[in-house]
Amino acid sequence: MLKIHDLHVSYGGIKALRGIDLEVPDGKIVTLIGANGAGKSTTLRTITGLVKAESGSIQYDGVELLGQPIYKILELGIAMVPEGRRVFANLTVLENLKIGAYLRKDKAEIEQDLRWVYSLFPRLEERAWQVAGTLSGGEQQMLAVGRALMSRPKLMMMDEPSLGLAPLVVKGIFEIIKEINRQGVTVLLIEQNANMALKTADIGYVLETGQITLTGSGKELLNNEAVKKAYLGE
Repeated sequence: MLKIHDLHVSYGGIKALRGIDLEVPDGKIVTLIGANGAGKSTTLRTITGLVKAESGSIQYDGVELLGQPIYKILELGIAMVPEGRRVFANLTVLENLKIGAYLRKDKAEIEQDLRWVYSLFPRLEERAWQVAGTLSGGEQQMLAVGRALMSRPKLMMMDEPSLGLAPLVVKGIFEIIKEINRQGVTVLLIEQNANMALKTADIGYVLETGQITLTGSGKELLNNEAVKKAYLGE
């Protein structure tokens, strides 16, 4: 389980996170929703060590993550699918996927996981030798998810996976998120499409100007009048 307690983060004197508490139980899909600038991406970036916290605690399976080098966080089984996909545009699909497994030494199992990723995303197998920069936005998102899966994560964090994608592609991405979770991967999801996120998630948190203001099951938050008004356009 991932546990965040009293986490404070500032950028140049501006408070980005103000003492947030958050839990991601094993085997669940947890979503963090909120307006742009609420601190959602900062939360993920702090978990992965890309942003330094002022104070607080982030523990995963009892191990304190704050102060750990990024490779150590990856070794613990945490992977991130960054906002904007960030694939290596000049490398092939296959090369991108293999980069996801760069810390692993178990060659036979890497091949096995490659077949698993291809079973989730047959399009990637069809385009294994295509240069990633020439893929469509939806295909690049599949590749970013596949690359994260190649590290064999126990917890996968996703930052705005539907950003800039057509509605039909978004539906497919959310089906894949549910399938990955069914296969045993815990998911922490940040998503601008609050409606889809809450329909998919077991647990939801609402983040407003660096503070958690509401929490509940995905279903409870979908039916919450304040959430409907602020984030679901109702």
